[in-house]
Amino acid sequence: MNAITQLPAEWHNWIRENLARGCAPQSLIDDMVRNHFDPVFARAAVNNVISGPFVAPAAPAQAKPASGYTYETPRLHAGNLIRTADRDVHVVTRVNRPMIAVLDGVLSAEECDELVRRSSDKMRRSTTVDPLTGKHEVIADRSSEGTFFQLNADPFIARLDRRISEVMNWPVENGEGLQILHYGTGGEYKPHFDYFPPEDPGSQVQMTIGGQRVSTMVMYLNDVEEGGTTIFPEIGLEVVPKKGSAVYFEYTNSHGQLDKLTLHGGSPVKRGEKWIVTKWMRQRRYGESAP
Repeated sequence: MNAITQLPAEWHNWIRENLARGCAPQSLIDDMVRNHFDPVFARAAVNNVISGPFVAPAAPAQAKPASGYTYETPRLHAGNLIRTADRDVHVVTRVNRPMIAVLDGVLSAEECDELVRRSSDKMRRSTTVDPLTGKHEVIADRSSEGTFFQLNADPFIARLDRRISEVMNWPVENGEGLQILHYGTGGEYKPHFDYFPPEDPGSQVQMTIGGQRVSTMVMYLNDVEEGGTTIFPEIGLEVVPKKGSAVYFEYTNSHGQLDKLTLHGGSPVKRGEKWIVTKWMRQRRYGESAP
C-alpha cells in the first residue's frame, strides 16, 4: 500500500490545497513531521500528491471566477478621499473583484519611524496558524520576524487603531492588535489567504475568538530598495511598498463566503529591508466567543 492510500483524507486534501496555493513542498513535509508523521512517510505522501492527478493547474494570468463568491457593496468608503478624525487618506487605486484598494497617507513618516523604533528590540521569528491545530507555528514559507501591539496598548497605538478602523470602516474592537513585520534581504511570504479556511480543523480554534477575518490592511513603514512587493497572483496585481501607504482588501461577505481571489503574498526583498504593519478585522469583537 503506498503513502497516498494510507494518508487520512483530510491530510491529502490539505497537501493538495496548499500546493495549489503555492506553498513549498518542504514546508508541508515539515508541518507533517511537527504533527508526528514519520519524515519518510511525509515526504512520500507529498511527492505522491505532486506526481499524481490531484495537483491544481497553474493559475492563468487573467482573473478567474471567484468560486461563487457574491460581491457586495464594499465596506471601504467610496470616493477618492477618506476623511478620518485626524488625517485624510487618499485612494490611489481600486480593484472591484476582488475588492482591493491602494491607499496613500495612512500613516505619517514620523508614525512609521516610531513603530519601527518601538518594535526593533522585541522582534521574534514570525509564525502562522497551523491548519490542523490552530496553534501558531514557524514555517519556511514565512521568512520574517515580527511583534504585536495589543489593541489600544497606549495613547499612540490607540490613535492608530482608531484611524485604521475608520479607514477600514469596521469597529475598532473587532480588530486584532497591530502586527509589525520585518523582512531582511531575501525575506518573503509565499502566497496565502488571510482568512481561516473552514476545511482546516485549526481554523475552528481561531474562529472561536471573534469569528472569521473579514478584511486586511497592510501598511508600509519604509521604502524598499528593490522587491518586497505585495502580490496578488490570481489577478496579476503587484503593489510596490511606499512609506506611509497601504494596501487594503476584503474577503468575507455577509453570507460568510470567502473570496479566493485574495490569495496574496510578499515577494522576496532583493535589496534593502522591508517593514510593514498589518491590521486584521474580525466578524465580531476580537476575543469574543461565539454566541
